[in-house]
Amino acid sequence: MPLGPLRASPLVEQATEQLREQITGGVWPVGTKLPGETTLAASLGVGRSTVREALRALAGAGLVQARQGAGVFVIAAEPKEDWAAQLRRAAVTDVYEVRIGIEVEAARLAGRRRTAGDVAGLTAALAGRRAAADAGAGDAAFVDADIALHAAVVAAAHNPVLSALFKEFVPTLRKGLIDMLELLDLRSGDPNHGDDGHAALVDAVVRGDGDAAGRTLREELEQTLARLTSL
Repeated sequence: MPLGPLRASPLVEQATEQLREQITGGVWPVGTKLPGETTLAASLGVGRSTVREALRALAGAGLVQARQGAGVFVIAAEPKEDWAAQLRRAAVTDVYEVRIGIEVEAARLAGRRRTAGDVAGLTAALAGRRAAADAGAGDAAFVDADIALHAAVVAAAHNPVLSALFKEFVPTLRKGLIDMLELLDLRSGDPNHGDDGHAALVDAVVRGDGDAAGRTLREELEQTLARLTSL
């Protein structure tokens, strides 16, 4: 497909898309040196600054690489997949194994770093989980309340990287947990499934016993992982 003038809309996005199509379509194979900025700008009907931004976007996607004094070269035929996309495709059991490592460490840190505000947040989150069960909430609402409690534990660790990682996992975890509750019917005889373990977790963090918090959470998460594996 030859390059052509662009429409009047976000020009950088259009330029990036057309150049990407040339690469993924095999017009410019891996190892090819791209035409210069001036040539590309003339073909696309845009300024060199637009081409420069488009090339920067393609470099960020892992498709091209600028080599000092030599030009810009194609280094891959397909863009690299971002973290969020990988998580969406991942099996929930794989995500859960990583979750254990993240949350257990977060619980240990929370036991040492929790503040009065964190204690209030954890207490409220535990009450919210219990309220969802007492109100006869469906599995989705109960899972949301459960995740809110776990998020409060991670937040009490006061580590923004752990918090960001946990946030990325939430969509995959939420779906997996809802499916598990529905398939195994775990709440039919116990609407507040797992309350004792969650209460013990909150108590350990509030008491400042990080090691106990980590052990308690590891046991709870490993039990859940075993259930997910059995599906």
